[in-house]
Amino acid sequence: MFNKILIANRGEIACRVIKTARKMGIGTVAIYSDADRQALHVEMADEAVHIGPAPANQSYIVIDKVMDAIRQSGAQAVHPGYGFLSENAKFAEALETEGVAFVGPPKGAIEAMGDKITSKKIAQEANVSTVPGYMGLIEDADAAVKISNEVGYPVMIKASAGGGGKGMRIAWNDDEAREGFQSSKNEAANSFGDDRIFIEKFVTQPRHIEIQVLCDSHGNGVYLGERECSIQRRNQKVVEEAPSPFLDEATRRAMGEQSVALAKAVGYASAGTVEFIVDGDKNFYFLEMNTRLQVEHPVTELITGVDLVEQMIRVAAGEPLSITQDDITLTGWAIENRLYAEDPYRGFLPSIGRLTRYRPPQETAAGPMLINGKWQGDAPAGATAVRNDTGVYEGGEISMYYDPMIAKLCTWAPTRDQAIESMRVALDSFEVEGIGHNLPFLSAVMDHPIFISGDMTTAFIAEEYPDGFEGVELPETDLRRIAASCAAMHRVAEIRRARVSGRMDNHERKVGTDWVVTLQDQEFEVAIEADQDGSTVTFLDGGVLRVASDWTPGNQLAVLDVDGSPLILKVGKVSGGFRIRNRGADLKVHVRTPRQAELARMMPEKLPPDTSKMLLCPMPGLIVKINVEVGAEIQEGQALCTVEAMKMENILRAEKKGVVTKINAGPGDSLAVDDVIMEFE
Repeated sequence: MFNKILIANRGEIACRVIKTARKMGIGTVAIYSDADRQALHVEMADEAVHIGPAPANQSYIVIDKVMDAIRQSGAQAVHPGYGFLSENAKFAEALETEGVAFVGPPKGAIEAMGDKITSKKIAQEANVSTVPGYMGLIEDADAAVKISNEVGYPVMIKASAGGGGKGMRIAWNDDEAREGFQSSKNEAANSFGDDRIFIEKFVTQPRHIEIQVLCDSHGNGVYLGERECSIQRRNQKVVEEAPSPFLDEATRRAMGEQSVALAKAVGYASAGTVEFIVDGDKNFYFLEMNTRLQVEHPVTELITGVDLVEQMIRVAAGEPLSITQDDITLTGWAIENRLYAEDPYRGFLPSIGRLTRYRPPQETAAGPMLINGKWQGDAPAGATAVRNDTGVYEGGEISMYYDPMIAKLCTWAPTRDQAIESMRVALDSFEVEGIGHNLPFLSAVMDHPIFISGDMTTAFIAEEYPDGFEGVELPETDLRRIAASCAAMHRVAEIRRARVSGRMDNHERKVGTDWVVTLQDQEFEVAIEADQDGSTVTFLDGGVLRVASDWTPGNQLAVLDVDGSPLILKVGKVSGGFRIRNRGADLKVHVRTPRQAELARMMPEKLPPDTSKMLLCPMPGLIVKINVEVGAEIQEGQALCTVEAMKMENILRAEKKGVVTKINAGPGDSLAVDDVIMEFE
């Protein structure tokens, strides 16, 4: 076994690999760029080597710099994580030449299956059903338009060396094909150092289901069930679960056996994933094979008990698999939510900055574990597990240079319904401040009827949130629970304020019992009777709720019991009340005396400033291209400029007709959120 492993990556996956290496007694070496000097993976590793400037194409994906770090550290093996150099055959070849083990598949398997064009041809030769498309290289945008018409719209424009949603665009017409080709090509070059593009038919109502395989260099191979990855945005997975609520055992076995056969056909040895699209009749079509560890691998680990990183390391050391297909049993249900530094209220655009508060829910373990091929123990009845894979910490900074992922929050439970409920509680308990993030959206998905039913497709987000995410409107039952809780919390705060030292004699302040709670455009008149164990809140219509909590003013997380049911609220302070976040809703809750409420109703509504004649930068980023000039007449939907942030290019379009009167920025300029790019009349 190796004594020292270098992790050729950053962020949460580097931290994930370090945890397993530490468990195995293996020393670890981190690499880092200028932007990552204070990163968590650098702190966790036994050693760390600086490899260059912040941009990945000047540091993390420069093979020579990584090889220098390997020589400097004396590492015997390299784990590439995902992204960056994980599917780069030249990197695997460089390691082989240096005599350093690659914790991944052989170079030939990477070349055969890591390249999406080659893998499709191999799959076709093996009589595997594949999606129609053009597998040759595409020279320019005109050729892309011609091919798209031949294949038939809609089409998927994809980077041959792509992954993680980078270098992918859906085009529904010639203009989108032309724009999508260039953006995909640019993203592919920046993210992977390979700008080759291919085009395939986009299936409009598919489910995205993938099979996890594990093979060794002795001819053994197993599949570890499937992962449902249909909830995606911009071709990037957002929510994953294992097993799939859609598959039956016969389909699972057929997909699994086909995946292992495909892996063996190319001499695969390591963990890998075979991706399929599956139609409503459970017909499945090979998409691609990812010759690396997937982002969503934790859900497979949670239902199988297999540490995939450990197995990858053992296979790379030449060991045969210690498990057979008969050892693989799917136990319970696991769900993963990807927490991104993306603001759902701004069209999910990237958000960067400092994490002024980062408090994930407490991790817990439950369920059996598979150790050396033997199941160890059983999960207690009703037990659940919470796992949070992360690469950040409170006070750390989310950089514009890398993927916007903050963490992967996972829950496990004996049933799917229990795993969903556990995830709801975990999301409500997750505190993140300082940046925009998608926690509210994830909470909304967990409560969505389509997700709960399990009957979703890859079009779920586009169909259910066509105008973007604008928050959640809570039902009145939930509003009453929150109103009662806030009234009780406000009373506690008022009592503290009434006891302030330095009061004048004979001026004792009395805290009343009658309050008016306003939230989500509704008012609730309540009366509170408090005792040592909590508060009884009586509504004007006669409804009564009993609230108990140990919350104290200043705490940003309130864990309450409302009539015997738990309620978790994120609590912020606003004038005359609270900012409350719960289940995807972001509420301003005002708690007033009856007289204050009467006066508040007379106050005029404050209107936001008019920015309709300006193009504002929706995210921190770099201007890549300005498409118009001063004096140009523009049409609704016309591309105005391209902004790059976190390795993604975003095309900003006109919302209505107009004339450009002023342009305030040019290519290469770095802009902050809401900077004015151009003005119109």
